[in-house]
Parts: sequence; C-alpha cells; structure tokens
Amino acid sequence: MSRDPSADSRISAEDIRRRKGGVPIVCLTAYTYPVARLLDPHVDLLLVGDSVAMVLHGHATTLGASLEMMIAHGQAVMRGSAKACIVVDMPAGSYEASPAQAAASARRIVGETGCQAVKLEGGVDMASRIAAIAAEGIPVMGHIGLQPQSVEKDGGYKIKGRTEDNIAALLSDAEAVEQAGAFSVVIEGTMEAVAAKLTHHISIPTIGIGASADCDGQILVIDDMVGLTIDRVPKFVKEYADLRSAIADAAARYAAEVRSRAFPGPDHVFTTAPGKDKT
Repeated sequence: MSRDPSADSRISAEDIRRRKGGVPIVCLTAYTYPVARLLDPHVDLLLVGDSVAMVLHGHATTLGASLEMMIAHGQAVMRGSAKACIVVDMPAGSYEASPAQAAASARRIVGETGCQAVKLEGGVDMASRIAAIAAEGIPVMGHIGLQPQSVEKDGGYKIKGRTEDNIAALLSDAEAVEQAGAFSVVIEGTMEAVAAKLTHHISIPTIGIGASADCDGQILVIDDMVGLTIDRVPKFVKEYADLRSAIADAAARYAAEVRSRAFPGPDHVFTTAPGKDKT
C-alpha cells in the first residue's frame, strides 16, 4: 500500500539546514519503494541518486540517467517513505544549458514526485543554476569535489583536494554553492583534511561521501552499504551486510530444490482436501 504522509511528519530541507554542527545527518540513497520503506525509519534524508543508472540499470556511469528515469524512481521512493527528506538528483543534461533550463527541470521533478528538494553537481560554474532553482522556492542541495557526471571530462574518478590550486577552487565552490542559496552540499571524493576545512568554512551542512568524519552528515549508496554491489566497491565504503552471498546462496538453494522437485512442496500448492488450501 502506498503511504500518504502528512506534512507534519516529513523532515524538510529547512530542518536539514538547521542541523549544521549538530547531531550528524544520516543519509542513504534509495531508488525503489520497498527499500525506501526499509530505510525510512532510520535515516534523515534519502537521495534518489543518478547512481540508479549504474546500480539498477547497468550503465557504466551516471550519465545514463534521464529526467524521466529520475522522476519514476523519485515517485517510487516517495510512495515508500513517510519521514525522510527526499532529494532527487538532477541528471546530466537537465540543468547545465541555462538557469532557465535548470529551473524548468527542477519544477518538473518536484511537481511530478512531490520530493522535498533537488540536487545538482557543480560549484562556481553552476551557482547561477542553483540560484534560479532557489528563486522558484525549490530547495537545492549542491555537490562539489568529485563529480560523477564529470568523470569522463576529468578522465576518471580522481580524488580532489591534492593541490593548493584545487583546494582553493574547492573553497570557492563551497562558498558559491552556499551564496547561491543551497540548503546543504555533498562533498565527494575529497581529501579528509580539505573536506573538514570546507565543513568549518561554510554555514550550511556538508554531507560527506569519501570525505571526512567532520562533515555534518554522511551518505552511501545503499547497494554498496549492504554488500550488494557486484563490481568494484569504492575504498570509502563500509559494508554493513553481505547480500551478494545471501542472494547467491538463496538462488542456488532454490535452483537445487526445483531441479530435485523438492519445491514446490505440500505447503506451497493448492490441494482439493477440504480445509487444507490457504489463499
């Protein structure tokens, strides 16, 4: 059954903004209704990340995500969530062309999903897009440091904050995102000391992923966190479960029972004996 949360029960973007310097903000990605149901009681924020293109759709990068894909998954997560602040990623190609394009895409995402906020990648270069969306009354989460949508342009997944010039650029990006009106910012794939410096430098919450424990919150991709990722797991991930083995083992046992005709058994079929069938 879909959930119909009241406005009073839902954590807002403003609630997240006020958490700066307080109890760390717990964030995870979610892409589906059942996973949102499971995660919602435990987190403050669920991100419908464009990582869905890789995690669920098998694309090599997040560039495979479309606006329609993000909206469909955003709708599913909203149906499964009652408490968490839901943020939907703006996919590559939906905001870079102009502030007007960014505002139109954000309006569509929020209008069709009912989510609390959108997220886009970029700092100084995307400040005008953040400002345009914020001017529409739509909360925006920024994303600086390693930016997956730019991985092809950058020549791979490269850790940020290794040079003085890059550190200065990151500081400028953080400031620009804050000044443009974002309520929080993800810092990804950035040297620990630099991520900590950025966190203390700006007044909006920072959400770390491969960054620093000093960030105001942390986020991981749910499939990475529960040990479901098939390919290489990033260095910054801690696996809290091993669903790869659990699913593979369940599939192997099921296959063996089907081939031996052990499944379905008496408890899993309908009989003609009175009172025996379960519906």
